[in-house]
This record gives sequence, C-alpha cells and structure tokens, in this order.
Amino acid sequence: MSFISEEEPKVSFKESQMQYRTVFEAYRDKGEDVFAKLRAVDIDTSDFDIFIRSFKFEEDLEVWAKNRSEASYRLVATYKYCSNVGDLGPKRKEGDKQIPEGIYSMSKFNPQSSFFLSLKVDYPNASDTILSDQQTPGGMIFIHGGCNTIGCISITDEWIKELYVFCVEARDKGQEEIPIHIFPTRLTDENFRLLTRQYEGPELHSFWRQLKTGYDFFEKSRMLPRMEVNSKGEYYFFEK
Repeated sequence: MSFISEEEPKVSFKESQMQYRTVFEAYRDKGEDVFAKLRAVDIDTSDFDIFIRSFKFEEDLEVWAKNRSEASYRLVATYKYCSNVGDLGPKRKEGDKQIPEGIYSMSKFNPQSSFFLSLKVDYPNASDTILSDQQTPGGMIFIHGGCNTIGCISITDEWIKELYVFCVEARDKGQEEIPIHIFPTRLTDENFRLLTRQYEGPELHSFWRQLKTGYDFFEKSRMLPRMEVNSKGEYYFFEK
C-alpha cells in the first residue's frame, strides 16, 4: 500500500516576515500608505523594484521605484534622519562613528531589531574591503528605527515601518538585490566644489569624484549604472 504525500504549501517571503509582530504592525500602520505612494507615481504594486538613496549632509533618505518592465526610477518618498553622527567622508574603521559612503545593497531584513525594525547595509563592500582598516573595518551598519546612532541611519519607528514595507513588497515581488547608495551630500557641481574647499586631501577628493560620476549618471537618466571596483578600491560606473 502506498500513500500520497501532500507537499506543504510554500510560504512567501512576505508571509514569513508577517509572522513577526513588528512587521505585522508595520503593515497595519503603513501598508496602505505604501501602496498609495506607489500608485501616485504610476508604479504597478504587483511588479516593481526599489532603490534607496541617502545624503548625509541633508539628512535625507529617498525611496525610488520603477516598474519591472521599465528602466527609469521615480521618486516615491523622502524621510529625514532622526539623528546624525560623524563627519562627511567614508567609514574606514570600526568605532570611528562614521556613516559609510559608497555603493551598497541591502544584505538582511531584521524584524527583531533593538530599534523596532532594521535593514542591513552590506558594509564593508568591495571598495571598503580594500581601503578600510584591514583588521577592524567595522560592520553592522543598518537603516533602523529610533533616534540613536553611532554610525547607522536612524529614521524613527514611524518611517522605518514604511520603508520596511516598501522593501518587503519589492523582495516578495522578486527583487533579489535592493541597491543603497550613500553620498556625503547631493553631489551637484556646486556642492562638489564646496566639499573640496572645505575638506582637504586628494584621496578624499578623488573618492568623492568617483561617487559623483554615479550620482550624475542617475540624475541625468533616472537609471542605475553598472558599477565595478578596481584593485585600488576605486569605483567605475558604466551604462548597463
């Protein structure tokens, strides 16, 4: 006698996240707002990608989205930092209290964060691994709730709820990698000139000039460039 075994239904990423109280609360409080903001800029809520962009001087964190069938992104939401720390310039060592600068992606959803909810930034990236302290470059960089930080980006519990829902929805719809670009400031020509006057050092100026290339590409096209890092830790950007 044989028995037919029924496979257990697969649990989606969203369903697995919704098992946590914090994520359930985020959807309860912010779910409809997220869908409304996407629809307001003509984004198909069933098939989209997102991109996160942050500016340390302005203390702005932006959420951009695009329909999967399109190449260009549209601005959906902007959140203010709740607190800030460190100075303009990249993170190079554990304990330096610097928010990183560079081209990153999200590496982890954390529904059990000490800061209500958090999203991990994949610092150190390929460039940081070359340029940062080889023994203790640091890590554990998150975008999170609350208002305290020693090198992360805090945007309050209210706004991390909304951002977390954006990210869960994108991941659940199939986006494997969510890009996170962190800049010292909006790298307009004028701001770049001001940066290089206020902060000394050819290495720092070169680093910001590399980031400006990626910033300018997105500003002109609203598309993300392809990025590579060479053996010196320098960023290079190309049209996809």
